[in-house]
Amino acid sequence: MTSRRDVHPPTGPAGTPPGLDPLAEVRADGDPPTDVYLTGTVFLDIIFTGLDSAPVRGTESWARGMGSSPGGVANMATALARLGLRTSLAAAFGDDKYGEYCWEALEEGEGIDLALSRTVPGWHSPVTVSMAYEGERTMVSHGHQAPPPDFTFDGRHAPGCPPPSRACVASLVPGRREPWLECAAGRGSRIFADVGWDDSGRWDPADLADLEHCEAFLPNAEEAMRYTRTSCPRAAARKLADRVPLAVVTLGSEGAYAVDGRTGETAEVPAIAVEALDPTGAGDVFVAGFVTGTLADWPLTDRLAFAGLSAALSVQEFGGSLSAPGWAEIAAWWQQVRLCEAGAPGALRRQYAFLDEVLPAAYRPAPLARAVPTLGFRRPA
Repeated sequence: MTSRRDVHPPTGPAGTPPGLDPLAEVRADGDPPTDVYLTGTVFLDIIFTGLDSAPVRGTESWARGMGSSPGGVANMATALARLGLRTSLAAAFGDDKYGEYCWEALEEGEGIDLALSRTVPGWHSPVTVSMAYEGERTMVSHGHQAPPPDFTFDGRHAPGCPPPSRACVASLVPGRREPWLECAAGRGSRIFADVGWDDSGRWDPADLADLEHCEAFLPNAEEAMRYTRTSCPRAAARKLADRVPLAVVTLGSEGAYAVDGRTGETAEVPAIAVEALDPTGAGDVFVAGFVTGTLADWPLTDRLAFAGLSAALSVQEFGGSLSAPGWAEIAAWWQQVRLCEAGAPGALRRQYAFLDEVLPAAYRPAPLARAVPTLGFRRPA
């Protein structure tokens, strides 16, 4: 296994110093150089949109839109980096054109630190094909588990134990412990976690033992209710707050609800109504927005609102990782809200008034990369 450290320095929009640092007010000498560390599997995502209905067996369906982008853990990494957080990703990359494209898109295009990642000779990239229709999506994936790295976890060395960072983001797997989470939490990193669907059907709270290391847990409503044996997502959040300092439950079209188990504070923010093109990666973008607000020490309601706004903006673009908004998209949305509600400030302007303190008067960074139908065109000779 070899490490990819021979690529050029970042040159894309996110590879340059960000025009807005959401943590500027809280940074201090001696802080870790990394804001957020995460690890996981990078997929190549191929997304079809504009389908009139679900594909029908025995027929051919034509999609009006298509995009390609890095997926899997790349969704979260890109969303964090586009919000100005210094992001480090430890992942295996395929030794193929797909892997090369994903590496360059993340490091050169988004400015994500891949020093702890590696290219695996002879291993092909995992691929997911996603079909979006009627506000939902259906996915088909293929891949093989990457060979383990040449080291074993010893509690000290990355990526067995990540480098010091303000925060880590993890996706919990029911029934499986992740030793690096205890190590990271012991170093002072704040752990934010979501969880995947429990295919076993057990939904045993004991299977989430790693919550003891987490500051925040962000499941969706169905997951939260199943693990807590409740019939109401808000009751589920309150019960989860007995196990983790911050419980955040996403409510789909209703928004999100959060409970701070340390203070008893609760917050609920409605979802922003948008016309969704592709929901791929929206959950990751929500988590990234909440992490950003938490590290910046915003009030709980503002964090929840910002996470929902980030997710709402993402579903209006193709793909997972490259649909994530940056500060330019957030600023443009806020300017539009202020113009529309100039005479009589409405619910949106009141809910998001905190953005006046966050956004500069004029913010015009370079445009973000978006998912396109192909991996890249040949350059002219």
